[in-house]
Amino acid sequence: MEEIRLGTIGSGAIVHSILDNVKITDGIRLAAVYSRSEEKGRPLAEEYGAGKVYTDLDEFMKDEEVNTVYVASPNLLHYEQTKKALLAGKHVICEKPFCTKAEQARELVALAKEKHLFLVDAVPTAFLPNFEVVKRELPKVGKVKLVLGNFSQYSSRYDQVLKGEVPNVFNTQYAGGCLMDINFYNVYLNVALFGKPKDAVYFPNRYGELADTSGILLLQYEGFVSEAAGAKDTWGVNFFQIEGEKGYIYVKGGSNRVTEVQVVTKNSEESLNLQDQPNPWFYEVQNLAQLLLKDDYDTIYRGLDVMVDVIEVLENARKKAGILFPGD
Repeated sequence: MEEIRLGTIGSGAIVHSILDNVKITDGIRLAAVYSRSEEKGRPLAEEYGAGKVYTDLDEFMKDEEVNTVYVASPNLLHYEQTKKALLAGKHVICEKPFCTKAEQARELVALAKEKHLFLVDAVPTAFLPNFEVVKRELPKVGKVKLVLGNFSQYSSRYDQVLKGEVPNVFNTQYAGGCLMDINFYNVYLNVALFGKPKDAVYFPNRYGELADTSGILLLQYEGFVSEAAGAKDTWGVNFFQIEGEKGYIYVKGGSNRVTEVQVVTKNSEESLNLQDQPNPWFYEVQNLAQLLLKDDYDTIYRGLDVMVDVIEVLENARKKAGILFPGD
């Protein structure tokens, strides 16, 4: 691919985080914006230099200048919009969670491969240099016995919940909830490092009929257990710790930032950090752009294998916990 000409779906904070880094990355630019309203779409387009704003999704998909669609809409819309983009011959970068069902994920992967299109799971963790450090250093701790992860980030939309409102991020009708958002990163890092667990059980905190606002997911692996805690109704210290028979790895910043990696054994202690940029989306955009511009389908498709397993874990765990979305 000679140039990534991006078309965005969505106008939330995550879109701004991505586009801030698109502006400073060679080989990628914003070409068009889709939004349900001109009032939301126009300011985004003007801020990031796009000449076109669409309020009709079908017309947006027909734009020949756009060769890559970035999907950052509410969770429940990811599958439908990603499929529409692939059928229109567009490469797709889809925000997490990729979709709500493993069956949908497998269908989209098969479609992308059939059409020889890029399909990217937009999880910053996968593109972080320190993620590679964790993988490299993991054998030093020996046989893993216990994994502990916490990602707590108080959401301003939780204040709306306390006022009796139902924001999309906590609404089951839009596939919202903490497990599909904050705790997603803990699940992703577990699966990326250790593969799909034998079983997963979720213990959610729920506010009335809303989706989970926080909770703890237990992942059972062969020989060890992993605890993934996530919260959008509290805040705390975000970390990820892997404990083995010979030592431990402590990840500062949690599973979505991996700001520093401490490796401690009986004979040594070392702090490692290959990231001089504090913004994780910097590395996501920089490294993802290089993969697409180099036509590295193999690396992108390998990432989709992890994504499908993550979606399957999330789907099974939330259903067993009684968190149901439309179509379940």
